[in-house]
Amino acid sequence: MAAHIGRRLRKGAATTAVAAAAVAALSASQAPGATGEDHGRQATAGASTPVPEAAADGSANATGNSPYYTDLPPLNSPNPSPSPTIGTPVSRGPAEAGIPATVLDAYKKAEAELRTSKPGCNLPWQLLAAIGKVESGHARGGRVDANGTTLGRILGPQLDGNGFALIKDTDHGEYDGNSQYDQAVGPMQFIPSTWAWAGRDGNGDGKADPNNVYDAALAAGHYLCRNDWDMSTQAGLHSAILSYNNSQDYLNLVLSWLEYYRKGTHSVPDGTGGVPSHRSDDGSKHHTKKPSDPPKTKPEPGKPGDGKDTPDPKPPKPPAPPTPSDTVDHLENAGNGTTKLTAMAGDAFAQRISTRAETKAGAAVGKVRIRFTITGDTDATFVGGETVATIATDAKGVALAPALQAGEKTGTFKITTAVVGHQVKGVDYTATVTARAADTLARTSDTPLTCTPGGEFADQVQVKATYKGAVADQVAATATLIKSADDATENDKGPYFKDADGKVVRTLTDLQTDDKGLLTLPKLYADDTTGTFLLRITTTGGATLTVELKVAAADASASPSPSPSPSASS
Repeated sequence: MAAHIGRRLRKGAATTAVAAAAVAALSASQAPGATGEDHGRQATAGASTPVPEAAADGSANATGNSPYYTDLPPLNSPNPSPSPTIGTPVSRGPAEAGIPATVLDAYKKAEAELRTSKPGCNLPWQLLAAIGKVESGHARGGRVDANGTTLGRILGPQLDGNGFALIKDTDHGEYDGNSQYDQAVGPMQFIPSTWAWAGRDGNGDGKADPNNVYDAALAAGHYLCRNDWDMSTQAGLHSAILSYNNSQDYLNLVLSWLEYYRKGTHSVPDGTGGVPSHRSDDGSKHHTKKPSDPPKTKPEPGKPGDGKDTPDPKPPKPPAPPTPSDTVDHLENAGNGTTKLTAMAGDAFAQRISTRAETKAGAAVGKVRIRFTITGDTDATFVGGETVATIATDAKGVALAPALQAGEKTGTFKITTAVVGHQVKGVDYTATVTARAADTLARTSDTPLTCTPGGEFADQVQVKATYKGAVADQVAATATLIKSADDATENDKGPYFKDADGKVVRTLTDLQTDDKGLLTLPKLYADDTTGTFLLRITTTGGATLTVELKVAAADASASPSPSPSPSASS
């Protein structure tokens, strides 16, 4: 069966040779003279090779290392060919290459979404298909309704520590129907504690349901693509698969199905797909069905297996010792004394959230996984673009969350904390994103701004905004032609702007600096009033600049001024 959840992985990435050997063993078994036995293939699948470290975010495996189907791909690789019948060509091949239509559609839709949201991941839908085959036999052969929801729950065994990992209930039985222990749920076999942060809405119905193949496939894709893993590289691919289920056998098995599906698949009607028959917890090793396999029969009376020679049951296992998570009573803020953080839109928060796990007596608890979750109406994320991060506490019981990155949406949101697999009192943090701001404005030119009555100013006003000496980009600004330095109300005469209809405008709103902090105002025009006038520009953050404009009759000895513009309409 799969390794337990607490088991640490060995360092290093599984080599390409291992995956190649697994596939080669499958091919070799088809060659002339092959015996058709499984032992050679099993040896490859179980080869001992270095395994990468646990996920960088410290999270548990998606499945809690629950059991999985161990059936290997068939001996002959798929070789799809167009249907000879008239109409739309249909790919055909071995039965094992057939994937139920709705399930196949879910895998492909998930790949398409991730190609846009996480292009650097390079996730192939065949990887989702390989995992879906191993985890649930493609939702038990495609037993799903028209919306992709399974006809009945697909549940793994309860993770009660008896032969499996110990994961106490985290969802109050909402997904798995078990209020004592967690169980892997749905076509991609997520445990509820992982689904709580990894779940996605893949079919657009407004909810994330682990029993829906569209939701589960998209969630699996995002789970595999976290930590900036690249599926086009060996290291990224192997790390992602092992993070799904921490087992070398599991890695080799998924790689075998991935290679098989890459060579060709075809769609079959929902509910008609084949269902694997061997599992990692039933004592069977990786198995490929062959034509020579005899059908299973009931044992004859008096023969082994009829119950008459059943050995005495094993004595019950002693209760498992408490895990570090079981000793945690509450979480405390371990930062700089405040649970309130502030950052400007587009900036990184200067402070990082730090949380300490403690016993009831206040002692630190190390090696406990703390989940940090961003909640509320915000586009802020942790560095890397995720809204959830799971970090293990150090020897001092402290977990340091990744840096927070403010988005463009202003306002207040929360970051909640929880102990993975154990319900305790957490600590909430409040974060506020303020609008982009500038504290200084300056003209980019010192050329005087002058105009003759009824004419237009030759130069446009351009200013540069900075904040603490750095470029202040995308900062909101307004520009108003004011009455005087002491009276900031809008002037009713003198220079003006024009709106889209050519009408007089003396206040401009919804202005914004560009990515270089520059703001260039529209052309200015003058009515028949002469004199000195003031243009005031202000930004979010309090930066203010007053620009002087002069309207005077042309000097007869000077060069002619620009031709007067048509009279402005009022």
